[in-house]
Amino acid sequence: MLKYLKNIYVIVFIVFAVWMLFIDSNSLIIHSELNQDKNDIENEKEYYRQEMEKDKKAIKELSTEDGIERLAREKYYMKKENEDIYIIEYEDSLKLEKKDE
Repeated sequence: MLKYLKNIYVIVFIVFAVWMLFIDSNSLIIHSELNQDKNDIENEKEYYRQEMEKDKKAIKELSTEDGIERLAREKYYMKKENEDIYIIEYEDSLKLEKKDE
């Protein structure tokens, strides 16, 4: 083993390998960090693509008269004339609200 360490080519190779793996601006550590960033960005891209699909479906649904009426009734509790709206709260949802307060 000591015989190999006295060889100049082995020493140069070891120094070169250490330099390229750890010290250089294109080192293995930098590449792994960049690959992790790339994976994070691709995951984020896929998340936003799914959100865009949900929004397209919502826009398509709201482009009809029935969709607008359904949204108005469900979210804003709007009603037609001579119509009554009853909001039913379940017992388990009331317990959660009390714990939050």
